[in-house]
Amino acid sequence: MPATGHVGRYAPSPTGDLHLGNLRTALAAWLAARSSLGSLLLRMDDLDPDRVRPESAAAQMKDLRALGIDWDGAPIWQGTRFARYDAALRRLAELGRTYPCFCSRAEVRAAASAPHGPGEEGAYPGTCARLAPAEGDRRVAAGEPHCIRVRANGATRSFVDQSLGSVSAIVDDFVVRRRDGVPAYNLATVVDDAEMGVTEVVRGADLASTTPRQLWLADTLDLPAPSFLHVSLVLGADGSRLAKRHGAVTLADLAAAGLGAVDVRDLLARSLGVEAADGAPPAALVAAFDRAAIPHADLRYEAIGDTVRLTPIS
Repeated sequence: MPATGHVGRYAPSPTGDLHLGNLRTALAAWLAARSSLGSLLLRMDDLDPDRVRPESAAAQMKDLRALGIDWDGAPIWQGTRFARYDAALRRLAELGRTYPCFCSRAEVRAAASAPHGPGEEGAYPGTCARLAPAEGDRRVAAGEPHCIRVRANGATRSFVDQSLGSVSAIVDDFVVRRRDGVPAYNLATVVDDAEMGVTEVVRGADLASTTPRQLWLADTLDLPAPSFLHVSLVLGADGSRLAKRHGAVTLADLAAAGLGAVDVRDLLARSLGVEAADGAPPAALVAAFDRAAIPHADLRYEAIGDTVRLTPIS
């Protein structure tokens, strides 16, 4: 994998078909990488064994190729990289930066909704951080179900996003290993981005709130951190996250409605501020791409007859 230069990545979860919002983010990541004369990695976030569908990854790659989105090297599967994540967990433990958390989901929800100290609304307030270490060790040895959380001590992390501007947040004691023993998203993402030399992360704005946590992890593990570009979201007509209930939202759905892959690519490119002729080849889209031209507003998906529109939400 490239050790220098611009390295981007697209990291979908193979749990179902990619919808227009996912495809728009993938196109943005591809345009950002190719316009920088860099490489793009495809990394499958297959950490959730209960939701991963083996056939989904193949379908997602087929859709990306149909839009002219390519990537460098073979797809990377996070499910094959647990040894790396376990090593990072051991390092955090050696630094005294983790503790076991025995709270149930209901207890976490109740604790997060109760009044507590400063921090992001809904953040974990550190209930189990106050357990005596010997008590935590005893409960772990007894086989009590638990996750592993970081001990962030109310640290603050800030970053300048290429779309959102300056972002700053207090880092809560977030989970780095789930109760089922699976490494958490934030840990796996930080370890992989650093090892793979990722220099820029282009992803949806719904993940911006995870960035201070990931920067804290990178700092604590002495790993390099990429720059970030969080692109606006595509929402359903009702303002909720785009889903099947909103109609023809996948490439297959749209094809059945008469909208080909090139038409979809034109629609998504225009929504990213790319000024190019309809049907322009991928290389022309790369030449016309400008990060600064990406609209900041979320988009509303609207289907009227056989016409699909992505309208900025004011």
